[in-house]
Amino acid sequence: MLWSKLFKKAPTEFTLRLQPSGDEMQAKAGESLLQAALQQGLPFPHNCRVGGCGECKCKLVSGQVKELTDKSYLLSAEELKSGYILACQSRPKSDVVVEVALRAGAVQHPAVESPGRIAALKPLTADIVHVQVELERDMPFSAGQYAEFRVPAAVGAPEGTTRSYSFASAPKADQARSVDFYIRKVPGGLFTEWLFHRAQVGDTVTLNGPQGQFGYVPGTEPMLCIAGGSGLAPIKSVLEQAIADRQANRPLLIVLGVRTQADLYGLDEIDQVRRQWGGRFQFAPVLSAEPQGSSWTGLRGMVADHLPGLLGHALADQAAWMCGPPPMIDACSAVLQKAGVPPARIRYDKFLDASHLAGAAPS
Repeated sequence: MLWSKLFKKAPTEFTLRLQPSGDEMQAKAGESLLQAALQQGLPFPHNCRVGGCGECKCKLVSGQVKELTDKSYLLSAEELKSGYILACQSRPKSDVVVEVALRAGAVQHPAVESPGRIAALKPLTADIVHVQVELERDMPFSAGQYAEFRVPAAVGAPEGTTRSYSFASAPKADQARSVDFYIRKVPGGLFTEWLFHRAQVGDTVTLNGPQGQFGYVPGTEPMLCIAGGSGLAPIKSVLEQAIADRQANRPLLIVLGVRTQADLYGLDEIDQVRRQWGGRFQFAPVLSAEPQGSSWTGLRGMVADHLPGLLGHALADQAAWMCGPPPMIDACSAVLQKAGVPPARIRYDKFLDASHLAGAAPS
């Protein structure tokens, strides 16, 4: 009897219940509470997904969790005392009940896992490729959401390793099985090294999605859309959705931050948005590492440094959508908040690769 207790297998999943909504689901022992909720299509508040923003904080009512990172720098002393945790950094060790206010009005799309085949691989720059996947199952999603690619076992990744990429176009009701992505190469990355150097049209991939809550919000404020690197993907998706919903009458400024002229991409797609946009339209590419003396006559330097000059006194009136590297988003957020833009009007998706996580390999 004692022997059987010593070698009893640990549970592989637990029950997660949300209050006050009453939603209940199964959470695997190795996944975060946030992942379990998003798999069910629930609008659990979140943003960065790596413990850097604090938006997924929730109150642990009962049960035990394993916390992956220090939460004290994001939560107040009162919140810590009251038992708040970060859902994206908490894995269940028992059945768990948490208290959280789900985002009202968010469209819920339950996550779908589907095999698919690569239908197109089109290089956009030296380190960004347009990937089109034809799925075997429908995967309805909202503009601005993302899907997880399961990293092929052949590349040497541990089983279950995934990488997340945003959809690069607005959802189309008649094409729920055809999805597009802009994927940036990470030097030495397990998945992107395979994708850029060995993957071919016809190769099989497995996707799980949709996830995320970065999307279009109707309103009358001018729209400021900032993209860095492959961050143009969800921005393009959101703007295409606004056009489809006949919400394209607001003033719009798109700022694209890249290193050099050779890194500029998506210009035809941006021009397509311009032709369909009903309100005032501006586009401002900013190059951070363009060689001196080149033919470039546009803006140089960091995106955040140019926002006051591009918008002047109108900076405080903006509603912002930002996607790209964390340093760019943090710098732009600071400029916007200093100008008086309320946090509720600043939406962002930090594009993190696995190298941002302790002990993880790049993507």
